[in-house]
Parts: sequence; C-alpha cells; structure tokens
Amino acid sequence: MDPNLKIIQVARRVQADNDALARQLRQRFNTAGVHVVNLIAAPGAGKTSLICRTIEHLRDRYRIGVLEGDIAGSIDTRQVLAAGACDAVQINTGGTCHLEARMIADALQQLNLKALDLLFIENVGNLICPTHWDLGAHHTICLVSAAEGHDKPLKYPAIFARSDAVILNKIDLAPLCDFDRSSFYRHLRALTQAPVFELSCRTGEGLTPWITWLTNVL
Repeated sequence: MDPNLKIIQVARRVQADNDALARQLRQRFNTAGVHVVNLIAAPGAGKTSLICRTIEHLRDRYRIGVLEGDIAGSIDTRQVLAAGACDAVQINTGGTCHLEARMIADALQQLNLKALDLLFIENVGNLICPTHWDLGAHHTICLVSAAEGHDKPLKYPAIFARSDAVILNKIDLAPLCDFDRSSFYRHLRALTQAPVFELSCRTGEGLTPWITWLTNVL
C-alpha cells in the first residue's frame, strides 16, 4: 500500500467538508440578501486600501461589512471601520496561510447579516493557498500591484484562472517598476477573459470602472 494514501484521503475529506460548509454559507448569504466578495492578493498589494476606497464610494448606497483575515493583529479592521464599514470582524489565523469556511462561519456569529448588503472577505496575504478554499463567496477577486512585477499570472496561474475579476493596483508606480503591460496581459489572457481594472488606490485613478462593475453584479 502506498504510505501516502492515508494522507491524501484525509486531505480530500478536509477539502470536501470545507466545500460542504461553504455551500451552506452561500445559501445563508443568499437568504440574508448579502453579496459576498472574496479578495485575494499578496501582502502589500493593496487589499485593505481597495476595500477602504470602495467603502468610501459606496457607503451612502450600501451597508458594507468586512471580515479581515490576518495571521495576527487588527490594524486593517480599524482602517475599514474608519473608512465607513458598518461592521468588521477580525479573523486571526495564528499561522494558517488562508481562510477556511469554518473560520467564516465562526466569524459570522459576530455579524448581523440582515444589517448588510455587501460583505468583503479580505483573505490572508497569499496568492497560493487561498485559491483552493471555497468560503461561500459569490465572487473571487484577485488583486496584484504593478510594483510586484508583470509576471504574476505566469507564476501563479491558478488564482487568475479562478477569479471573476482582476485588479491591477498601483498603476501610478508602473513607470518606476518597469512593468511590462503587454507581457502581463499576454500571460493573463492565456488563463482567463475576466475583466481587468487598472487603478491606483493612492491617487484614485481608475476606481470608477471597478465601482461600476461591482455595483452591477450586486
């Protein structure tokens, strides 16, 4: 018998349990009338900045909540609340490199879904592990920054292939980083035809098309 067989079976069972709970969460969100967005990006790409900017644009039209995933700390939670989020819950994984459905279920005990229209899940900073864990969200958004380089679709194809939209942040820094747009889009379009929004959370450039797309899918 293959000595690794037991490990593979356990991993599959854990994933299946997660997916089953995620389906229950999605039904719960649907019943409450809350649209959920899972935001995945590497550390420092601008996840919290994007959420804050989005809240600032939409807080007068939608009741927005945030689940903040981090290894430790609560800095991002304070930032989104200051930006106008109706509610926010910090999820500290203590070392786990991604959020899982059970973590979302636990965090929802602290949220009143009936008081929200839109819920952002800011996943742990990582372009690998979060890709494969269903959290019950309606849309998965991959965010990368020009400062990270143009080769991210080539290096991390799975997250781009599975995302409903891609955000290219920090475009104001692109000229300083030798960011090759043609290479970025060539590798990206080999994986997906999902919409891409080029923007800068720092300057506000390009935010309107992203906000328009988001409100259209709500």
